[in-house]
Amino acid sequence: MLLKKTITEVARNFSHLVNRVAYKHDSIILVRGNKEVAELRPVVSGLSSMDFVDFIKSLPHLTESELTSFSNDLKDVRESMNDKPIRDPWAS
Repeated sequence: MLLKKTITEVARNFSHLVNRVAYKHDSIILVRGNKEVAELRPVVSGLSSMDFVDFIKSLPHLTESELTSFSNDLKDVRESMNDKPIRDPWAS
């Protein structure tokens, strides 16, 4: 949500407004007189879902022989793990 607040309102309610920006992802336009002078908005971090999809699509794909080889390697590892006893993670 985009809010417009005077500098005085922001100063009086700064902590509350920062929480709105951080947790509700609101943006706040700071107004002095009738002029917009600054913006308080969330920091952009990470990839958007569309950027992530594009990133995955851009990765090289395995050839059919690489895929078969990788699949066989996974099967071998799984079979070798079956021979090992189950370890108690809480045991010291």
